[in-house]
Amino acid sequence: MRWLSSFLFLILATSIHALSSTGSRLLVIIEEASEKQKYSQFWGDLEERGYKLTFESPKNEKLALLRHGELAYDHVILLPPKSKGLGPSLTPKILLEFIQKNGNILLALSGDSPTPSAISSLLLELDIHLPPDRTSLVVDHFNYDTISAGEKHDVLLLPRPSNLRPDVRNFFSGDGVIAFPRAVAQELGASSPLLAPVLKAKNTAYSYNPKDEVDAVEDPFAIGEQISLVSALQARNSARFTVLGSVEALENTWFAASVKGVQGEKTKTVNRDFARQLSQWTFMETGVLKVGRVEHYLNSITPKSAGNDNVTQLGFLNPPIYRVKNDVTFTIELSEYTTTHLAPPTLPSTDALQLEFSMLSPFHRLSLHPISSTPNSTLFSTTFTLPDQHGIFSFRVNYKRPFVTNVDVKKEVTVRHFAHDEYPRSWKISGGWVWIAGIWITVGGWIAFVALWLWSEPAYEKGKGKKMQ
Repeated sequence: MRWLSSFLFLILATSIHALSSTGSRLLVIIEEASEKQKYSQFWGDLEERGYKLTFESPKNEKLALLRHGELAYDHVILLPPKSKGLGPSLTPKILLEFIQKNGNILLALSGDSPTPSAISSLLLELDIHLPPDRTSLVVDHFNYDTISAGEKHDVLLLPRPSNLRPDVRNFFSGDGVIAFPRAVAQELGASSPLLAPVLKAKNTAYSYNPKDEVDAVEDPFAIGEQISLVSALQARNSARFTVLGSVEALENTWFAASVKGVQGEKTKTVNRDFARQLSQWTFMETGVLKVGRVEHYLNSITPKSAGNDNVTQLGFLNPPIYRVKNDVTFTIELSEYTTTHLAPPTLPSTDALQLEFSMLSPFHRLSLHPISSTPNSTLFSTTFTLPDQHGIFSFRVNYKRPFVTNVDVKKEVTVRHFAHDEYPRSWKISGGWVWIAGIWITVGGWIAFVALWLWSEPAYEKGKGKKMQ
């Protein structure tokens, strides 16, 4: 019976485990407990996916994201406080350290309250810029909800995000309209390859301060597609940080609200589905690549060839040394974690997984092609000839794309030159046949000359010899 109870306990533990690939401990920072009910549907969706929610106030002095140098929580949701700061436990330095320890953060902003300076400083560290007045909103006079924002035009109606680039996967696509009430504009720095916009504003949108009672805005903080309403940062360790420009978009009111655009069409919002997609990506439920086997081996070998049998052999995996001009095969196994299980990764048709064989700089950069697949992974492989250069080389797969965890695999090997008995014999080189023939013709001619000299005796006449006394 003991084994039966252990088996049932294992099934129960598996069934309640979070869908995240990194953990289920989720900390929610909310200043006023009375506002927790506004987002009850969002909390319920997270709990259904197996997360263990802990609600804390930023004013709690005992709050700690790290204990003994390790993560106390796997993920954090930061709701905008109404006070001027987040407290001593949520300083920009601590939040950055949390990301460096592979923690994930979902930060929500609100146009109804000024953004705390601690959040502005944190975002500035990540090259995300907010309006300097910290109270600006995004308005759009051509894409707004006429029911709830008939005068202020600050409830934006936007379609689901499209592909960022042809070679980048879209984890936030779908049909329907997203409502963004009183959103805070974000401007992303162009120098950081770690940042990517998830949702941009329309060309007719702009950011302005509602406290400025003017008829026209002369110098807005950002306009059109410069405005990022939802931004994502994936650190070099693949930890994720998402900035949601409108916390009101997570409220129960907007999860399935009836909205009406300027053209007069009525529709239901899909904020709930978009919030699910956004939290799935932030908390490492989607877009997570796992590396399995990494192998390299000699593709072919000359039978009974001296100098090879003690270094590399056919079928010997991951040898430490190769010879120049060897034919080598490299394979790597990749899996993608998708909400509940590992599956074969899906690469866009315009993208390629590449292998670099380099010493300081790449000597080869080759595309890896799928050769086999299982229900949980895909095996990518390529075969190439090593360069005619000896030294320390490395096989490297460096795959970094927005919204997908980084893959950086590096294997070092030694490439030696030919041994003295590995060079091809002279008679195997067709270009040397002329010189070989010349040598043997010279030898043969010399032998023929010597033979002719030795065996060619001059003829003497009889009786004409010298008279002897």
